[in-house]
Amino acid sequence: MKDLQVKEIIKNKIGKLITGNEEDIIENIKLDSRQVQNGDTYLALKGDNIDGSIYYKEAIKNGARVCIVNKIDISEAEKELYKNNTIIQVDDTKDAIVEMAKIKRAKYDIPVIGITGSVGKTSTKDTIATVVGKKYKVYKTQGNYNNRMGVPLTILALKDHTALVIEMGMNHLGEISELTQIAKPTMCVISNVGTSHIGNLGSRENILKAKLEILDGMKQDGKIIINNDNDLLNKWNKEDEKYNKITFGIKETSDYMATDIKIKENTSLFKYDDIDFETNKAGEPFIYNALSAIAVGTELEIPIDKIKEAIKNIEFTKDRMDIEKINNTTFIKDYYNASYESIKPSLEYLSNIKDGLKIAVLGDVKELGDFSKELHEKIGEEVAKNKIDILITVGEEAKYIAQKAEENGQKNIYRCNSNKEAAEYLKEYQKSTILLKASHSMNFGEILELYKK
Repeated sequence: MKDLQVKEIIKNKIGKLITGNEEDIIENIKLDSRQVQNGDTYLALKGDNIDGSIYYKEAIKNGARVCIVNKIDISEAEKELYKNNTIIQVDDTKDAIVEMAKIKRAKYDIPVIGITGSVGKTSTKDTIATVVGKKYKVYKTQGNYNNRMGVPLTILALKDHTALVIEMGMNHLGEISELTQIAKPTMCVISNVGTSHIGNLGSRENILKAKLEILDGMKQDGKIIINNDNDLLNKWNKEDEKYNKITFGIKETSDYMATDIKIKENTSLFKYDDIDFETNKAGEPFIYNALSAIAVGTELEIPIDKIKEAIKNIEFTKDRMDIEKINNTTFIKDYYNASYESIKPSLEYLSNIKDGLKIAVLGDVKELGDFSKELHEKIGEEVAKNKIDILITVGEEAKYIAQKAEENGQKNIYRCNSNKEAAEYLKEYQKSTILLKASHSMNFGEILELYKK
């Protein structure tokens, strides 16, 4: 049986049964009591200001079969009232879910592909999951559930799945090490090592160290698939003698290489092993995604024609180079997150658009610490290099983008203090292609909504 039962939580001393049935199953976990439906498990989280445990009654009213709560006072009268519902009390629900996920993971002898990287984790995950789905019933990380809460929730959502593609993110050293010990991947993919979170980690070398933590939980005979065009991964590949590595790339000689690359408006074409491939998103990053997926699919003995078909029909998580056309203006919605490494190829893609004005709306990139000015200036250099027609910046740090772009010859620069101001500028231009790119907290989706009004 692959279900996680209440009695396993009790047996492993994760929690104490207050009321209910040890034979009940932990499934369909909900973190919001208002979203609970019949048969669900309500997991109460404790925030800075309030403990969700106080809403367990509402969860039961909405149909929760099981409630997992922190240590709150539950009176004898309440125990009697809810005796037919299962209530488990734990020291800390955030720690309990980790231990629950470890028990659940041990029940599955299936391919588990762990994915990390500075940029492109989610689109890499989507591509690999689509390919793996050609042979297996695959479950993948939903959205960006890639942290200490998201990884356990992903594992606990497994049912009759025969493969798992799981994304792992981090802000500090040690975080991925814990996540991979929970997920126990059988295969790992590192998309790249860039500058995301460099303000927390201090150097790209430390970022590499943090990404390589994904190997801490990998099975001994597992394989690591890496982007050989990334300078730090390339160097590590040459120096490391411990791991069984598979490489992919465009520039450096690799096990899986793309040739004859053609980037078009809505697609990318390339050859691998004299076979024509087509992605349903444009830009070099999506070719790298495809190569990593070809490597994973080949290792899992998925026929190459099935891999090719999957890569042409990937379902991507939203706001990753999504195209939306409004009248005669095209918006490139790429504002889920941002870094120098992700902005650079987005600008290159914009530069290759043939018709109309090319407008880049760029905002602050977060968590860069002492490196913020330097990296925003590098973005400014890329704007000028790619001969973008109009640059619009929003945010305090983005001023360095505008400043350096201007120093490098960029004309037509607008420095905005708000998304509303940027949206008003954009309304002046028709027959344009507009790139919206910034860290998630800049809320660049608001620019598009204001533009439509």
